[in-house]
Amino acid sequence: MGLFDRKRNRESPGGGAWVALMLGGAVVFLGVLFAILLILLGAKPAQAQGLADFDYENLNLRGAMVDVGYVMPRGVENTQSVGVRLDLGFLGPGVRVTTGFSRWSSELERSEIRTLEASLEDLVLEQTGEEVAVDLGRVTLSDFAMNADVHMIWHIPFGLLGYLGTGGTAHVMRGGGDAIEDTFVEDLLNQIRAGVNFHGGIEVPLGAGLRLVGETRYEVVQSSPYLQFRVGGQYIWGPRMTGEPR
Repeated sequence: MGLFDRKRNRESPGGGAWVALMLGGAVVFLGVLFAILLILLGAKPAQAQGLADFDYENLNLRGAMVDVGYVMPRGVENTQSVGVRLDLGFLGPGVRVTTGFSRWSSELERSEIRTLEASLEDLVLEQTGEEVAVDLGRVTLSDFAMNADVHMIWHIPFGLLGYLGTGGTAHVMRGGGDAIEDTFVEDLLNQIRAGVNFHGGIEVPLGAGLRLVGETRYEVVQSSPYLQFRVGGQYIWGPRMTGEPR
């Protein structure tokens, strides 16, 4: 189903976004297989400085990242995103905790808008017996996502760090458009939704605490899941893991 739960007997949603989302799921699945392969080949998770065990005492703000990205939401036109990630340190050997947020805004695909228009036309016909043509024009959707993630980090060849993880996300979604302003349609789009994410990435040390980070993220959220690619610059000022580039 798309953004609006309705039998689509008039027009089908565009298949391109759905194919992209399926590919995103495949990317995550392949990433998990890659992590398992690393373990089987003897790759070792990065360890924290001289500590055999970890607890909440090792959690502290030690770095921050600003990123830009490209988002492919289901039922919404592809668009750009901006975000921030905070590195909160380690919960266990090679187990890092992060939090952050990202934001994007774009227009609903025409197929989604037409589905909603058809629903409204059917509703008017049922209530009044009159046939009307509904034109909602341009409708936008924005998402402010706040996440808390945990991921496992590995040392990989060429002095790089790779990681895979998951986390929970709170999505504050807002709809907009001249035709839907102050209507139940706007209320339908204005929601707070819980989601879960799966992600993986690579960190490239640049020296003096700076890193270049590339990440692929798949957000599972009601009605509008999306695939996201992010590139960011991270600065680390806190304690390092044993063997972690400085």
